[in-house]
Amino acid sequence: MRIFLSGPSGVGKSTIISTILERNSDFILSVSYTTRPPRKHEVEGKDYFFITHTQFERMIDQGAFLEWAHVHNHLYGTSLSWVESEELKGRNILFDIDVQGVRQAQEIKSPGCFIFVIPPSMDDLRTRLDKRGTEDENTMKTRLDNARQELKAWDRYDFLVVNDTIGSAIQDIQSIIDACRCSRDEVIKRLPWLLKIG
Repeated sequence: MRIFLSGPSGVGKSTIISTILERNSDFILSVSYTTRPPRKHEVEGKDYFFITHTQFERMIDQGAFLEWAHVHNHLYGTSLSWVESEELKGRNILFDIDVQGVRQAQEIKSPGCFIFVIPPSMDDLRTRLDKRGTEDENTMKTRLDNARQELKAWDRYDFLVVNDTIGSAIQDIQSIIDACRCSRDEVIKRLPWLLKIG
């Protein structure tokens, strides 16, 4: 099962993701390929797969990515073969993905459940970003402008989860995941004998 989770900066996505992974031991977080150099604490294959720009472009030409993006002068992408190999091991994949990545995943008709975490209002999002204490006014404006653009893509998603409180948002997403486990396609994957009933 593939769960694609998006949301603007400051909406609480990181907290939601860490809690969902703790509660669902059969899920792993998608690991992206990137051309940016590793930071001190980052581990190859756990945080990212670090490759050269040339290697990344070769993978693009080969159609190797489920989705990829150019962000802050570096390339980031999710390998389709990596996703499929993890699924063969019985793992479900949780994607922390932006709107551009969702568009690409849908263009190649990737199966999955697409969830968009949204703030109750733009004022609420601004308050949350303010509380971080890490944004100057220019950065704040950029983040809010980006959020407005992302929110225009709400109709690409199967589910919209309003993060009024982090606890209720997590519960809503857990309920969606539980429902997706019972979807026709997921059940057939576990019980292929159903296809043979005459």
